[in-house]
Amino acid sequence: MLDFPRWKTISLTLILVIGVFMSLPSLLPKSVTDYWPDFLPKETVNLGLDLAGGSHILLEADPNEVVGLQIENMEESVRNALANANPQVRIGEISRNDGVLSFMVRDATQVDAAREAILPLTNGAGLTGQRDWDIEVRDTTRFVLTPTGAGLDQAVEDAMNSAIEVVRRRIDELGTREPTIIRQGAERIVVQVPGLQDPDELKELLGKTAKLEFKLVDTQADPNETLAGRARIGSEVYPFPDGEAYGQPILAVRRLGGIKGDRLTGAQQSFNPENPSEPVVNIQFDSEGGQKFAKLSTENTGQRFAIILDDEVISAPSFNEPILGGSAQISGSFTVESANQLAIQLRSGALPVELKVVEERTVGADLGAESIRAGVIAGLIGTAFVLLYMILVYGRFGVYANIALILNLFLILGIMAVLNATLTLPGIAGFILTVGSAVDANVLINERIGEERRNGRRIIQAIEVGYKEASRAIYDANITNVIAGVLLFLFGSGPIKGFAIVLIVGIITSIFTAVFITRMFVAGWLRRARPKELRI
Repeated sequence: MLDFPRWKTISLTLILVIGVFMSLPSLLPKSVTDYWPDFLPKETVNLGLDLAGGSHILLEADPNEVVGLQIENMEESVRNALANANPQVRIGEISRNDGVLSFMVRDATQVDAAREAILPLTNGAGLTGQRDWDIEVRDTTRFVLTPTGAGLDQAVEDAMNSAIEVVRRRIDELGTREPTIIRQGAERIVVQVPGLQDPDELKELLGKTAKLEFKLVDTQADPNETLAGRARIGSEVYPFPDGEAYGQPILAVRRLGGIKGDRLTGAQQSFNPENPSEPVVNIQFDSEGGQKFAKLSTENTGQRFAIILDDEVISAPSFNEPILGGSAQISGSFTVESANQLAIQLRSGALPVELKVVEERTVGADLGAESIRAGVIAGLIGTAFVLLYMILVYGRFGVYANIALILNLFLILGIMAVLNATLTLPGIAGFILTVGSAVDANVLINERIGEERRNGRRIIQAIEVGYKEASRAIYDANITNVIAGVLLFLFGSGPIKGFAIVLIVGIITSIFTAVFITRMFVAGWLRRARPKELRI
């Protein structure tokens, strides 16, 4: 027990000092830490919605929109597959009536070739054993493609999972930290953002699908028919608010053959080089999107194309020359704020389905402050009773345990700050539970030392055996608690995860302080005092 090397003492002391320093930004006012030198830590523990206040929003998706998008994508895939078949399969117009796709093969001898070309476009629907599309040939040459129930369910599931990731990226772009984003039922998403008291910006950002498309303007469309909202076969009309100035509030575009925004790799707000006061959005495509955009601009130089955002034309410039660099510029009636918001939406990805805000709540900071106050008071009262009990029962060893307990709390705060973790009201409960766990370890050690002493062992031998034997029980007991905390973190959400983080970190630091730090204190005391008796 006396053989506690200096390097170990220095190492443990250094860990404690670093831990205390890492916890200070979370304990001191921001006005103090703002003036700290850069080499000192500034990371703080984030407060959850129940402590800092913030916004709670419930979003809902329309599954019918997912179904419509699935049918549209299949139509374009069928056209491309049949056009690229060798030999090319010639078909009539594709109909999308009643939620199914149907088309006629012009040459009856190409029916088998058509089936072989479109069969790879269908996939298995999860683990159901079904395909996502049924392919049927009627009247010899008419193909009918019907989405299956399993395929539709899988499409909705994929869309909602994708929407959650897009929502998360968009919120992260706002600079807010540790939002809670969870699925509720089949078609809803719960979003909780701590510290955000004005949810209007968040609602506007999350409510936009940011579905960006580049489509060719239909130059052969009848202007009168277009103004009446009617498009010829193969085209569709979109509102064009900026076109009102020159008599084009509605624009007709070719329905297929364009480029979708999922090929974007970047988007940044900037200014038009030709007009420095005009905000624009610069976008970059991936390799496939860049090649497709280069081909589109090369084959249609001099033609107009429409930039369509969320089913509305925001700009309709012309391809003055081939655009080969894989980048483009979006201009329109932007302000700096709206251009930056559009860049965030495009950068974080397009929502696969429109999300509507169906519920909104704001949690005031006053409620959070009251929760913190109540939690702190409960924690202080509980800790005070524990500290007093340890001193009365175990004397000097109780004092060492109390010092280790206080250092343990600093370490928990420091580690949580480094991990950028969020503290919630259940997390405060985890703090209080950690105090009990830390004391349990020292109670086991002290009781085992007392038992060994009563069995006739010398003081140093009793302490050595006590720490050694009690440590085994401490490790075994806390491993199960860590496993429970990990499961809570993996399968829980929101405040439950906050509780799990505090619990896991607290258990690890409790073992560290209870076993190693108190042992360092006891070893130093034994070397200095060489006691003849031991009160424990």
